[in-house]
Amino acid sequence: MAENEFFAHTTAVVDEGCTIGKGTKIWHFSHIMSGCILGTSCNIGQNVVISPGVVLGNNVKVQNNVSIYEGVTCDDDVFLGPSMVFTNVINPRSAVNRRGQYSKTHVGKGASIGANATIVCGHDIGEFAFIGAGAVVTKTVPAFALLVGNPARQLGWMSEFGHRLNFDADNKAVCLESGQEYQLEAGKVTRTK
Repeated sequence: MAENEFFAHTTAVVDEGCTIGKGTKIWHFSHIMSGCILGTSCNIGQNVVISPGVVLGNNVKVQNNVSIYEGVTCDDDVFLGPSMVFTNVINPRSAVNRRGQYSKTHVGKGASIGANATIVCGHDIGEFAFIGAGAVVTKTVPAFALLVGNPARQLGWMSEFGHRLNFDADNKAVCLESGQEYQLEAGKVTRTK
């Protein structure tokens, strides 16, 4: 990492061996551990922990008090809301060392995870999915899906711009903000225009 290509607040701890992209900002009391990779133009809020081996794409926004544990990867443009958390072991016990048994979790491009949500490890989040505040995700989430609750249940579908999609009789929908068009087929949403 070249000098002055990213900003780290004086209270942040950035371990040796990290790769941090140009324009990334790391704020108060955050800890970026060795071996993680942060893309360009990321924003890492206060009191964030990013564990070894974590990979964040470009323009990832991590709000305050987020824990991103080993085994997590996030594509570009992911939003991680305040105090949300990823787990990395299904059956943790203080007296049992389960290092090497971490389950992986991948978050797809443009997905948003709301404040205080918990993502149980081993369950990928599809691109542009939207996880509501406080949700507890215990299964894999399809692209564009809207999930809320504990355990999280799918309520519908979201556009790339973060608006609820209302599909017509032909299983077509249009985003109110962007005008982008979507198709629902066999339980999967794709953007058509």
